[in-house]
Order: sequence, then C-alpha cells, then structure tokens
Amino acid sequence: MDQPAGSPQDAQSLPVCYRHPDRETGIRCTRCERPICPECMVSASVGFQCPDCVRGGSGTGHAPDTARPRTIAGGAIAADPRLLTKILIGINLAVFIAVQTSTALLNDLVLIGAWPPAPFNPTEGVAEGQWYRLVTSMFTHEAIWHFAFNMLSLWWLGGPLEAALGRARYIALYFCSGLAGSAFTYLLASPTTASLGASGAIFGLFGATAILMRRLQYDMRPIIALLVINLIFTFGWSNIAWQAHIGGLVAGVIIGYAMVHAPRERRSLVQYGTCALVLAAVVLMTMLRTLQLT
Repeated sequence: MDQPAGSPQDAQSLPVCYRHPDRETGIRCTRCERPICPECMVSASVGFQCPDCVRGGSGTGHAPDTARPRTIAGGAIAADPRLLTKILIGINLAVFIAVQTSTALLNDLVLIGAWPPAPFNPTEGVAEGQWYRLVTSMFTHEAIWHFAFNMLSLWWLGGPLEAALGRARYIALYFCSGLAGSAFTYLLASPTTASLGASGAIFGLFGATAILMRRLQYDMRPIIALLVINLIFTFGWSNIAWQAHIGGLVAGVIIGYAMVHAPRERRSLVQYGTCALVLAAVVLMTMLRTLQLT
C-alpha cells in the first residue's frame, strides 16, 4: 500500500543519490531537485547542484565549458576520489615493510623527545632539533595489528572525506591532525617514551567525519558509537599514546568545521587560515616542550 508523504515510514527512509544508488542522502539539487550525495554535490550560489545541471550550465550564470564542479567544501571534484587515500596507505605500507627489515630504521623514525634519559645529555630526539620525527612517526608502525587497524580506518574514513572535501583540503586535514597528535604527545608524554603510528591523523579524520555528517544532517549515531569505542580502547589499553588520539581528534574537529562551514565568499581564507592556526599551535607546543627539556 502506498504511504502518504510525511508518514512515519517515509520519514524513516532517506532517498538515495541518483548517481550512486547505494548512498542515502538528505540533500537535493537546487535545480532539478534530484537527491545527491557528498561526492556529487557542486557548490552553487544557493545550495548545491548536481553534476548534470552544472555541465548543462543550468542557472550557473557561466557557459557550460567554464562551469567547474565543486565539492561541499569548495574543492574540485576528481575522477578518482580516493587517490590520495591510496597514496597514503601505500606510503604507510612501504615504511612498514622497511621497518620490518631494519630495527635501526625504526629508531630513526619514531617520535621521541630526548634520549638517553637524565643525567646523560640527550643525543637524539625532537628536543635535539629532530623535528622531522613529528612527521615520520605518523607513517611508522611496528606491530601488524596496529598497521592493519589504522589502514582500515584510513580507507573507511579517508575515501568519503577526500571525495567530500577535495584533495588539497583533505591532505591539509590529514597532516595537520597528525602533526597536532604528534606535538601533543611530545608536550605531555615522557620524553624517553617512543611513540609511532598514524592514529593522530586517523582520529582527525574521525572528528572531521562527525562534523561533515552533522553538516549533511546524517544520522550521527554510527560515527559517535565508533568514536566512543575507539576512545574506550584509547584510555583502557596500556601502551597507547592517548595524547596523539586526543590531539588529532581536536584538530580534526576544528579543521573539519572550518572546511564545511566556511562562508562562501571567504572560503579558502577561513579553511587554510584555520589549518595555519593549527600548525602554529603545533610549533608553539613543540617549542615550549623543547625549552623545558633543554
């Protein structure tokens, strides 16, 4: 039996994107009113349009050949929306394989504040000027389970985010979140404790995904439940650098909010300006901790 519009059954089911039938969405093209998912959204002067309307020049004010599809965050729509995610996974895999063959390489890549411990003078670590460890530790894993968990999370979260934000904004989110996690670990953890893994960047993707889902009016319960489970593991499991998780999460939420809520007329300024502020906080935390240790 047909259900009248607005009935409880109708309210509980979302329409699916006309270009991706497997994706539910609450957003419609402002021109043709067909449902569209984040990957198909093209920013317009009012709301979002579908790629078909953009290519046809329908209501855009520009000739069809000059219309350029944009994501919800203002990025260009790419032919392969997961390209950078695949590259990041490839880099992590290459470093993981290299680390398995050389313990000495692992010692050169992990995040460590100062080594050896007092009363000896430190000969290596971030405190000795090896700031590159804030970055290299983001791609370093020692245990196979740690690597597998982070890469699965990167694939599940990174692909949709890359499609929704665009490549430049996505990679800025990833590195800023990872660096924030590294700097927060350096600031609060023991300077002689080695830390490694992509978890800070992954938690940044968690935070940005939650912000994006709220912006698109999706059901927030799945991502909140998944985040809570991960936070329980973070604080309930020993030998986990909770500082990296929290630092990355906070950075991801801040940057994610700027990415999807920036005003259209100052979009790039707000988005990349927020990334610059997060990086400034990373530099400040690193300098303060270095002064404390030296």
